[in-house]
Amino acid sequence: MAFILALLLLAAFTANVVIGAIGDAPFVSNVTEMIVLLSAAIAFSVGILQREAREQQDVENQK
Repeated sequence: MAFILALLLLAAFTANVVIGAIGDAPFVSNVTEMIVLLSAAIAFSVGILQREAREQQDVENQK
């Protein structure tokens, strides 16, 4: 779930950057853009930590 959220937030950030680069005004301000990118990074980090915890739990269950 965290990886899906990170992907969606990163897609929103990328879409905003592309629209701004084309020449139209971006959807969100710079601060909001930073918050979206930070949220994507946090969601990705949470996903990594959840996956590591799950793998460690699987290793402990195999013993």
